[in-house]
Amino acid sequence: MPSSVVLWSVAAVLLFWGVGAYNRLMRLRAEANTAFAALEGELAKQVALVRECLPPPEATQPAPLDGDPGFWSGLHGAAAQFAASLAVARARPLEPQGIAALSAAQDVFTMAWERAERDDAHDLAGPRLPETLTARRAQLVMQTHSAIEHFDQAVGRYNDAIAQFPAVLLAWLFGFRPGRGVRPSAAAVAG
Repeated sequence: MPSSVVLWSVAAVLLFWGVGAYNRLMRLRAEANTAFAALEGELAKQVALVRECLPPPEATQPAPLDGDPGFWSGLHGAAAQFAASLAVARARPLEPQGIAALSAAQDVFTMAWERAERDDAHDLAGPRLPETLTARRAQLVMQTHSAIEHFDQAVGRYNDAIAQFPAVLLAWLFGFRPGRGVRPSAAAVAG
């Protein structure tokens, strides 16, 4: 009789621990997904800025901004690639391949913006981009960096939780896989 009480007590403790650990993993995964939703909103604003404020590359009539259509096609192409990568990452924000593709597309998009903003990319009439547009983009970039930091921290907490013993057993059993931040940690790059 006493051994069955002990056995039932151990089983109850394991069951309650398992439920608690599973709920913690689900909460951390949900926090990472929520942080990505906020990040996605900030990234989408950058794409919208290109689509709304810059002349389309196929514009045949005079555009409000100087420059040949070929110049703007690079920025629009980078924005389209970035939007496509963002759509893929939106479906599964903790999938490392999708976030890696998003990170690479963001780098290309950033380089295209920097090319448009460079001092040597203008004629004698002044810069190609109005100062208000450049200031708006700078504000969006600051907000995006904050959202990236928040997402990367949430992914780090989630990854730490699924790697801890004995929660790693539940993670394996229920298919929790490590995620990847937009700016991966040194350990994630090495591994």
